[in-house]
Amino acid sequence: MATIIEVTNLSMPELEPFTRLTEAQLRNRLEPEKGIFIAESPKVILRALDAGYEPVSLLMEHRQLTGQGSGVLARCADIPVYTASRELLAELTGYPLTRGVLCAMRRPKLPSVEELCADARRVAVLEGIVDSTNIGAIFRSAAALNMDAVLVTPTCSDPLYRRAVRVSMGTIFQVPWTRIGEEPSQWPDAGLRRLRSLGFRTAAMALSDDSVSIEDPRLLAEERLAIVLGTEGDGLAARTIAACDYTVRIPMAHEVDSLNVAAASAVAFWQLRAR
Repeated sequence: MATIIEVTNLSMPELEPFTRLTEAQLRNRLEPEKGIFIAESPKVILRALDAGYEPVSLLMEHRQLTGQGSGVLARCADIPVYTASRELLAELTGYPLTRGVLCAMRRPKLPSVEELCADARRVAVLEGIVDSTNIGAIFRSAAALNMDAVLVTPTCSDPLYRRAVRVSMGTIFQVPWTRIGEEPSQWPDAGLRRLRSLGFRTAAMALSDDSVSIEDPRLLAEERLAIVLGTEGDGLAARTIAACDYTVRIPMAHEVDSLNVAAASAVAFWQLRAR
C-alpha cells in the first residue's frame, strides 16, 4: 500500500522533483538513465505504468485520493504519495495540476536505433523540433496512425518533457522511440547512413523545386521508409534535404505555404503508412 504523506512544509526536499528542479536537471541528475521525468494526469500515468515505466513518487490533491487518482494509487504500492489541497499544490508547483495528479517516474534506458528498427517498416525522424507541444502532438499522430518508431535527433526537444507527455495524452509511452545520435555532429550524415544500412529509404518533408507529391506511388512502394520532419519555422536543414532519397511536399491550396509540423506529420503518417 502506498504511503500517504500530508504536505505541510513547502520546502520539503522530497518535493524537489515536482517543484524546484528544471526539466534539464530532472533529465541529467546522475546519469541520464537514472534521471526522472514528470507524468501528469491519471490517464497519462496509467499509460506509463502499462508500458512498464517505474513510478518514484506521487503528488496528488486531497480529492484525488478517492477520485480519479485512486486507480493510480492501486497500481503504485510502496511509493510515497504527497498530498495537499488544490490551492496549496498550485502555490507549491507554480501551476494548477492537470487532473490533480503528478507522478515522478524513472527514465528508461533507451534502445539502440538498430534494436528499435529491426522489424520496422515506417519510422518518423524528428530533426531539431524544439516545441514540446509539437513533439507531443507528433507522437500522438504516430501512435494513432501506426508508425513503428520515432527517432529524435540530438537537437530535438526531449519527448519526456512534462508538456510533451501531457499533449501526447501518454501516447509517448506507446510508440517505441530513441535518439539517433547523442551529439549534433552525428546528424544528418552519420544518422542517414545508419538508416540506409538498415534498409531504409529517406523522405524529407520539405517544399522545394524538385520535391515530389506525397501521393507519388514510389513512396508507397518503398518497403522501409523513414519520414524526416524538421523544426518549426525553418523546417529541415538544407544539408538534410540534400542527403535524403526523396524530398516530399504536401500539396497546398489557397496560397497557404505550409502546415505546422505537427499537422504535416499527421498527413504524412496517414498517406505514407505501410500497406
